[in-house]
Amino acid sequence: MSTPRHLNIASDSNTPTEASQRYYFQALGETQREPVDLAEECALAIAYNGISQAVMMVSPADLEDFVVGFSLGSGIVEDVSDIYDIHISGAGSGRQADVEIASRAFWKLKEQRRQLPGNASCGLCGVEALEQALPHLPVMPVAPLPPAHWLHDLRQRIAEFQPLAQTCGAVHAALFIDAQGEIRLGREDIGRHNALDKLIGALSRMKQNVSGGVAVVTSRCSLELIHKVQRAGIPTLVSFSSPTGLAAQWAQRHNLNLIHIPHRSPPRVFSPLQANAQT
Repeated sequence: MSTPRHLNIASDSNTPTEASQRYYFQALGETQREPVDLAEECALAIAYNGISQAVMMVSPADLEDFVVGFSLGSGIVEDVSDIYDIHISGAGSGRQADVEIASRAFWKLKEQRRQLPGNASCGLCGVEALEQALPHLPVMPVAPLPPAHWLHDLRQRIAEFQPLAQTCGAVHAALFIDAQGEIRLGREDIGRHNALDKLIGALSRMKQNVSGGVAVVTSRCSLELIHKVQRAGIPTLVSFSSPTGLAAQWAQRHNLNLIHIPHRSPPRVFSPLQANAQT
């Protein structure tokens, strides 16, 4: 393995024009064509030290953020410093990410090798071993819940961090609120896992302190999103759709604060549960 190089941390946060393109449709029974912007997607093949690992369907924006976040959130590397270099190539519907990682991380990857699904909607289908689907992750330190005013009108306040959603829809978003309650960063993708991976990757590349922070996902909250946030060290996860039962159980067991914000009801805290709560 060559000497570690400094990973370029320049953020590609401005959504490129290729993330959406102009198409045309005709209303049923009509002959007039009308324009519409649609979200694009591409196949991204990821290889570590020359060995192919996964092909993921992603939005063609913030791809280095995605690769870093995918590597961290999947447990392939434990720290961004284990990633020595990322080279993105290709264009259109097919892209390639060649990633150079530390020897110790590569040997660990080869021992745990599995083929992940190339599907933006599912993050566990390709996991062959049960212990890999339900990894042994350390319990997180207990952290206070975010103040209620941080979450007030959150659905409306995140709009400026969703340029692709504002243009064409059909995408999920993941955002980060810092320890002062400020929305610092947002990422979008056709896949809910991908959006969170991009956010985690961007935070790692920026060396953003996540202590006391909150990750926000606009999608439903399933177990693999819990794992990604836990590995990233973010103490609180807020979702705009209900968590699964297993996600809530895992959060409770591992001291991850888990909050669901319904459309028309106050925020619901699923973790932690008060010991004296009425049932």
